[in-house]
Amino acid sequence: MIAPEKEEEAGCKDETMSPDVPGQTSASIVLSPEELDRLSSERPLVSDFKRMKLEKEAQKNWDLFYKRNTTNFFKDRHWTTREFEELRACRKFESQRLVLLEAGCGVGNCIFPLLEDDLNIFVYACDFSPRAVEFVKKNPLYCPERCCAFQCDLTKDDLRENVPEGSVDVVTLIFVLSAIHPEKMKLALQNISRVLKPEGIVLFRDYGLYDHAMLRFKACSKLRENFYVRQDGTRSYFFSKEILAELFEEAGFQPVANDYVLRETVNKKEGLCVPRVFLQSKFNKTSQLQSS
Repeated sequence: MIAPEKEEEAGCKDETMSPDVPGQTSASIVLSPEELDRLSSERPLVSDFKRMKLEKEAQKNWDLFYKRNTTNFFKDRHWTTREFEELRACRKFESQRLVLLEAGCGVGNCIFPLLEDDLNIFVYACDFSPRAVEFVKKNPLYCPERCCAFQCDLTKDDLRENVPEGSVDVVTLIFVLSAIHPEKMKLALQNISRVLKPEGIVLFRDYGLYDHAMLRFKACSKLRENFYVRQDGTRSYFFSKEILAELFEEAGFQPVANDYVLRETVNKKEGLCVPRVFLQSKFNKTSQLQSS
């Protein structure tokens, strides 16, 4: 089952992570000759019919994921304020209320630690899965005065129906864009741009090229270059920093920071140590997209 690889904080309780290794990129990941040959020679084996079916049923598959795992799969993300100082530093004055959009909020593993830690923050939180949004609303920490959760397909539902245009200071996009079909990623970023303030910032973290989860996939799981389907029907894309930068720039953003983070997942029980590659980036909005 590949699902426990969905992010670095998922799955087994006996796994520990090494500290981030600054200054290293995916070029530091040494692949074996066999791995290089396999990646270069693999051709997608998934039929066009199955690819279209997976796209059509994407929401259902994520809803089933949350039905099976409820709120127990991902750990709370207490690391966001450490990794992204903008969550504090982007205020122009100390008493300013920060308005944040968590795009792809899941069951609230990011937003609730932020709401507990920062009393002067308002969070809009959306997710593809209606079930995930219901879990957010049922959380004892959910308060409509400080948080507004709603279901949204970032690739087609206009965020402005729930979030005022140009009202958001910061967008967090954490392990979300990789689940979207590559041809629709730009649509999601343009949608996000419409609710960001001028010079607003997107804080991004997701799977990097040659992450261990990517190397575990077989050819029968490959949908297209760097894009794979898991056994549960959910999908994941693995980004190079060059492709990510190009994607954001085409959507009207300018890179502030964009680099790989290397970590190791250690499973003491199994005696395993595997390399993880994530991409951590920050992008400023540079142009106001026309309203449509």
